Amino acid sequence: MKYLLILIIKTYWIIIPKNKRRKCIFNKSCSNYVYDETIAHGLIIGLKELNFRIKNCQPVFDIFRDDTTGKRKMILRTGIIVDEHEIAERLK
Repeated sequence: MKYLLILIIKTYWIIIPKNKRRKCIFNKSCSNYVYDETIAHGLIIGLKELNFRIKNCQPVFDIFRDDTTGKRKMILRTGIIVDEHEIAERLK
C-alpha cells in the first residue's frame, strides 16, 4: 500500500506540471513532503502527514515575528504555529 501512495504522488508530478500546481505555503511542497515521509516512515505516517497538509496548507494563515526570538513564524488555519524554516521562501 505504501507504494500505491508513492505511485499516486509520482503520477501527480507527471500529469500536473510544476508551474500549474498550487503554490505551497510550506518550504517543502506538500507532495514532496508526503513522498519523503512515506518513503522514510511508511504508509501510516505518510497518510497522517497527507491529512495534516490537506488541513493546513490553505490560503488562510498569518506570518508574524516572535517577540522573544525575533524569528518569523506562521500560524495556520488550525491554530498550529510553525517555525521560520518551514515557511516557503516566497512568503518570508
